[in-house]
Amino acid sequence: MQKPYTKRAHMKLNGTTISDIAARANVSKSTVSRVLNDKSVVNQQTRKVVLEAMESLGYQANAFARSLASGRSMTVGVVTQKIGSPFYDMIMQGVIQGFAGTGYSPLFVDGQWEESTELEVIRAVLGRKVDGLLLLGGDLPEQQLSELKERLPTIVVGKEIPGWENQCVYIDNVGAAYDATKHLIDFGHRDIAIIQGIKQHQDAMRRFDGYARALADAGIELDPGLVLEGDFSAQSGIVGISSLLMRGKSFTAVFCANDMVAYGARLALQRHGIRVPEDVSIVGFDDQGESAYVTPPLTTVRQPGTEMGAAAAAGLVQLMQGKPCVLPKLQAELKCRESVARVLR
Repeated sequence: MQKPYTKRAHMKLNGTTISDIAARANVSKSTVSRVLNDKSVVNQQTRKVVLEAMESLGYQANAFARSLASGRSMTVGVVTQKIGSPFYDMIMQGVIQGFAGTGYSPLFVDGQWEESTELEVIRAVLGRKVDGLLLLGGDLPEQQLSELKERLPTIVVGKEIPGWENQCVYIDNVGAAYDATKHLIDFGHRDIAIIQGIKQHQDAMRRFDGYARALADAGIELDPGLVLEGDFSAQSGIVGISSLLMRGKSFTAVFCANDMVAYGARLALQRHGIRVPEDVSIVGFDDQGESAYVTPPLTTVRQPGTEMGAAAAAGLVQLMQGKPCVLPKLQAELKCRESVARVLR
């Protein structure tokens, strides 16, 4: 017959109890508890003795027990949009770097670019009593975001939200896409196609706006037939190029919503015997690690994903500690490589 649960008098890990530490250090169990929970009321000499006793006994503090005592879980929910996406992976690497040495541990979950899934995983991490929340992109309505911000410290990465100026880390997608398109125009291109990202996604819409503004400022009429819907995947780059070629559309350059789309576009052009950049130039967005090493090296917009993740983590630690959050203004940068050539007229 199973014994009924009873609360244990001492936390035990690796065979060592708080009582063992207290006996070794010749202090009370309450003093050991205060050291474990980092209470400033313990003088430095006593703290040193307790820590030495813990080390000599091979004791490691149980994080869960400490969280019960302090009211903090020392964990942070990190909601990404696609585990495996090169750009979001860059941000997550930055998040890991940003939390290193802070005592906080990130708990990663995947929203899969679906609002319902995103809500579900957010509820799951909130159920873990996380101390804060990092949202990497996402499509939650502003009302729900505001409710989250009221509930616990929250920072959004890769998305601009009015009223969240001190709790958002993002770049100017419109300006970056404008610069990328203008680079093509400066090289003599006028028939410039665009393969977009996910419909209604903020990044995709703003990059399209930058593309359209650059064309307008150059006096180039936007051709709806050169606008292709995509989903940020390499496959959508293949489909977009195939659609243009099947319809017989004339184009000399393609601006792609991200580098993955650009990779797919490059492959589709190659399969049709079209050379890059001699026949068609390509510009991507993100500057993921492989883009400098593909053939030809890809001209693309560098979005500082790692820096964005690290800055967001550091800012969230400030919020969770009750301090003002100071977030940097990060800039995108056009990386000019060999996938763009001048148009010879």
